[in-house]
Amino acid sequence: MKISIFGLGYVGAVTAACFARDGHEVIGVDVNPEKVALISRGESPIIEPYLAELLTEGVRSGRIRATTDTEEAIQASDASLISVGTPPTDRGEPDLNYVWNVCKDIATAVRRKGTTHTVVLRSTVPPNTLEHCQKLFDSVTNPGTVHLAFNPEFLREGSAVRDYDQPPYTIIGTESAVAEAVVRQMYCKVDAPVVVVKPAVAEMVKYVANGWHAAKVSFANEIGRIAKAFGVDGREVMSLIVQDTKLNVSPVYMRPGFAYGGSCLPKDLGALIYYARSMDVPVPLLNAIPATNTLQIDLAVYQVQRLGVRKVSVFGLAFKSNTDDLRESPAVVLVKRLLGEGCSVKIYDKAVCEARLMGTNLAYIRQNLPHFEALLVPEYQQALEDVELVIVTHATPEFRQALLEAPKGVQVLDLAGIFTQPVEDLNYHGIAW
Repeated sequence: MKISIFGLGYVGAVTAACFARDGHEVIGVDVNPEKVALISRGESPIIEPYLAELLTEGVRSGRIRATTDTEEAIQASDASLISVGTPPTDRGEPDLNYVWNVCKDIATAVRRKGTTHTVVLRSTVPPNTLEHCQKLFDSVTNPGTVHLAFNPEFLREGSAVRDYDQPPYTIIGTESAVAEAVVRQMYCKVDAPVVVVKPAVAEMVKYVANGWHAAKVSFANEIGRIAKAFGVDGREVMSLIVQDTKLNVSPVYMRPGFAYGGSCLPKDLGALIYYARSMDVPVPLLNAIPATNTLQIDLAVYQVQRLGVRKVSVFGLAFKSNTDDLRESPAVVLVKRLLGEGCSVKIYDKAVCEARLMGTNLAYIRQNLPHFEALLVPEYQQALEDVELVIVTHATPEFRQALLEAPKGVQVLDLAGIFTQPVEDLNYHGIAW
């Protein structure tokens, strides 16, 4: 395939070299003549292991050349990849002017070329940027001339070539079958699963990935500070943490939904924060976790208020499914808040109904919902009678079936992700989807 790459910085240079090694013909484009000259001589504009050798071989074989001329690049290629910078402004938002300018230049060149063209955006951009790019292209060329996709990169400096060759997946954000086929051909030599999603999802994934990496670094550092104050080696602690791939480093808990609760997470996080404070160890990330957890309950209450309903059923009172443990359950807090807002509330939770509550579990619910037994109903059919809204806090097969039997007109607020797609004839709302 003949590919033009716009932007010969870190991502563009690495991608160009790897494309050429994999058999594509690459023409690099940059506004900086110095970068163009370096690439044309087979020299790397950055320090990166293996890159110089790949560029040298690419130029020697005739599979890499570079130019400052957009028109020349479009005439010589079947598809283009945009990897220009999106530096932060003073306010922190990304400056997308480089993206817009390149899109305009490519659009003008494509119009003059008179054939269809595929453009793949690889720069880090916020959701819905590709949609704006499509409007820009369609305003210059005939609609349908330019096919677009977004392809996030996960290249780390110092290991970029290895990361290119061994990615966790290749993400293609597009609604164009033509663009999808082109991106698949670009990476046909890369052994990784291909995931095709909507453009906005692909655009957001890159931000989330880097935000998560930053959070992991900060979390480990805060744990290290607390550990040191206790006289413990934080490296040894975190080394054990990451060896657990069932819970600690796994998909478990890594999904949007309702707040956490139970007898362990709030208590143990609170203890960590207490000891950090008592030893004068700053832990702003840990301190923020209870606050953001409370915000998720606030959001659920706000959703109910926004819907303007007063008759509510809550499916799931315990802090998670298949247990009767009500301690620190966010659903208990939610019910308490809704009662305070003047809602009439029914609760269906089979495990809680059948349990003989005692000890701290009973004491907790008595303190927070003194007359909770009067709100409980033994069958979900009763919970669906004469209500305007059903709130689901657990994603169980029983609750799923119950919602499918809900009377017409009853709204559903899903806090647990019980449905992956909206169900026809169900007035459905998700807390984070």
